Amino acid sequence: MNNKVLMDNLRCIPDFPRKGINFRDVTTLFKNAECMKIMLDEMYELYKDKGITKIVGVESRGFVMAAALAARLGCGVVLARKPGKLPATVIKESFSKEYGVDTVEMHIDSINPDDVVLIHDDLLATGGTAKAAWKLVQNFHPKKVYMNFIIEITDEGLHGRDLFEGIELTTLMTV
Repeated sequence: MNNKVLMDNLRCIPDFPRKGINFRDVTTLFKNAECMKIMLDEMYELYKDKGITKIVGVESRGFVMAAALAARLGCGVVLARKPGKLPATVIKESFSKEYGVDTVEMHIDSINPDDVVLIHDDLLATGGTAKAAWKLVQNFHPKKVYMNFIIEITDEGLHGRDLFEGIELTTLMTV
């Protein structure tokens, strides 16, 4: 989609969190009311007719648009969090990222088999975080799973999308 307003407001920070990584900072989009409206409107149009019952927001930037879209769609929000942040019994999945290893967790009562789930995060790069969230969601055997990201990075030879053949995956911007 690469909306010009969104592209113009996206900040890139070179060599963060380590040398060679160009960090795409969505906080510049979140602080801009026009960008928030554009992102919410675009995501709503993509998913308004999909029967979404739960949106999984991935730690932590994924929480922002997951909550906003859930309110608009009239569905629930499930949090995929870093270890030790959820108070009840969890399931967990570890994964490799372009700059380390991490884990995400979800409460064991987060999703039901009759749910239609949208997994949302801010960024798709190598796909490690998204794959871990997807594996967690698969444990619940929902009816259907969709994936959405604000940004997909392809300009650095990253192919995270390739991990998700057969899953309807959308992005608002590709860089």
